[in-house]
Amino acid sequence: MNLLALRKMRYGLYVVSSKKDDKLNGLIANGVSQVSAVPANFVVSINKENLTHEFIKASKVLSFSVLSKDASLSFIGRFGFKSGREIDKFKGINYKIGKTGAPIVLDNTLAYVEAKVINEADLGTHTVFIAQMVDSDIIKAGEPMTYDYYSEVRRGPTSKKAPLYIEQITVIRAERYQCRRCGYVYDPEVGDPDGNISPGTPFELLPDDWKCPICGANKNYFDKLESSAE
Repeated sequence: MNLLALRKMRYGLYVVSSKKDDKLNGLIANGVSQVSAVPANFVVSINKENLTHEFIKASKVLSFSVLSKDASLSFIGRFGFKSGREIDKFKGINYKIGKTGAPIVLDNTLAYVEAKVINEADLGTHTVFIAQMVDSDIIKAGEPMTYDYYSEVRRGPTSKKAPLYIEQITVIRAERYQCRRCGYVYDPEVGDPDGNISPGTPFELLPDDWKCPICGANKNYFDKLESSAE
């Protein structure tokens, strides 16, 4: 069995959000897919360890926002690598409350769907929620973010809770540095455009106050990668 075959599939990236009483939470997910047209039904796969899973189970409502290709790594890190048990992910974020009461993230969003859960399936580590569309809208024009673009071009790490998580097996060159906290790899060829770090900037020349664009860790959390992970 070759798990690399799964890397040939294409996935979008979404912010899946829900509520529980007066609390809001959301996360980055790629396990979202439309499965019927009339009515419009979707499957949304969420890891059971995530707080958003608890919220969806309690409220039976959710929304998912289609991320723009130019969404910053810090934004993705906020919803994908930080816990709603520790921070308010919606603080300072542009969002609205939908018809079901679920929050809908509008920042870095091309379009959104709001839905109510009509069924679910237990898949061990994850629950697949079957959700029927209640409302939807287009926020702006643009290209959607795909997992392939995020991982190959933006160099973003994958959460170990994601459905398609596979241990890193790519060859890593000598001048890259990896964050011990979240797994983000700083590549001098790419730089950190969101942090105004130009391509070609060696790690050693990064400002002392530079932080990981995903989790906010300081430079001393980074280790130099010199060998292949194959």
